Amino acid sequence: QLQLVESGGGLVQPGGSLRLSCTASGSAFDDHGIGWFRQAPGKEREGVVCINKRGRSTDYADYARGRFTISRDNAKSTVFLQMDGLEPEDSATYYCAAQSGIYCSLRESEYHTWGQGTQVFVSS
Repeated sequence: QLQLVESGGGLVQPGGSLRLSCTASGSAFDDHGIGWFRQAPGKEREGVVCINKRGRSTDYADYARGRFTISRDNAKSTVFLQMDGLEPEDSATYYCAAQSGIYCSLRESEYHTWGQGTQVFVSS
């Protein structure tokens, strides 16, 4: 059974950067597309970006495009989310999730396995 663990969250000043990691175990990692989602206090969870199982297709939310970059290393069973130019509005708990389609999307209903989340705080 696939399991996902996020890491890399923390406190960063506005304009700073963080790199989140999503590491998988328990199943064939390269059979799954991976998405990043986030949820801020009092708000609904929203999609950030996803990458398909071969790493050749991605889908970014408008607010993430140009600031965030997703990549994956299947040999390490890990997906990375590089976040640059962080703003206070980016503060949230960030979750990674796995889906089994050929192409990824930011529709939560397509994801069957979720990590526990890592918190990101952007503040001066």
